[in-house]
Order: sequence, then structure tokens, then C-alpha cells
Amino acid sequence: MLLFNVFLITHILTGTICLISGIFAMSSKKKRGKHSVSGEIYHWSYVFVFITALVMSVIHWEKSQYLFYIALFSYGLALLGYLAVKKKWKNWVGAHIGAMLGSYIGIVTATLVVNIPIIPVLNELPILLFWFLPTIIGTPLIFKVGNKYAPKKEDNF
Repeated sequence: MLLFNVFLITHILTGTICLISGIFAMSSKKKRGKHSVSGEIYHWSYVFVFITALVMSVIHWEKSQYLFYIALFSYGLALLGYLAVKKKWKNWVGAHIGAMLGSYIGIVTATLVVNIPIIPVLNELPILLFWFLPTIIGTPLIFKVGNKYAPKKEDNF
């Protein structure tokens, strides 16, 4: 039980860091400095969120197996976004933006799904709403930001 609590506290702390640093990365100018530093913090805190989520979900598989799958999928996106900026392959900006924002949707979804049952008033709403709300809100934002940073197509007249 003590070991589980250590993982839980680490998970909560690094998850909070991840949520905050993600906001800083999203809201800062996309250049070296605040954006890249907060992005590094976001990625490495996500690594700890991922590892602790996997361990805790295995320990409490019957109650928390969904955390295992959210962790795999959302950290997979975070890793893809992180590698896109590090490797700078063709069209890396679009991959970076889509994957990082997708991973943020994942961590927001997990945070809501785990915590809504203990929040008065909100816990009276269907939990399925909180499974889909971050994606419903976040997906159009991914397209909006992606279009803003998409390579400009040249007119071929």
C-alpha cells in the first residue's frame, strides 16, 4: 500500500506539472525559450505520469484498466510529438502540434474521468460526457492551430 501511495503521489504531482507546463507550451510563442523549455518539462513529466499510470493500473486492474490504455495512447502521442520536433522529419510541425495537443487531450480526459466522481454537482452528470468533452473541444483547436502553422501552399499559375 505504501508503494502504491508513492506512485499515486508521484502521479498526481507530475500530472499537475504536465497540465501546467502544457498550458505554458501552448500559450507561448513557438520558438526556443519558454515554449521549448515548457515543452521539455511537459514531456518528461508525462514520462512519469505514463510510468506511474501503468504501474497503478496493473496493481488495481479491475478498477483502473482504462488508465492503462489512456496512458499508452496519450503518452504515445506525447512521444510522437516530442520525436517530431527532435528529428524534424518532413512535415514535422504538423505531427508535433497534432500529437502534443492530442496528448494534452488525453491527460485532461484522464484527469476529468478520475476526479469528476468526487466533485459535487458535476458528479451528477453522465461520466461519458467527460470521456468525450475534451476531444470534442480539443479536436477543432488542433485543426485551428495546425492550419496556422501549416506550410503555405504556393500558387502554381
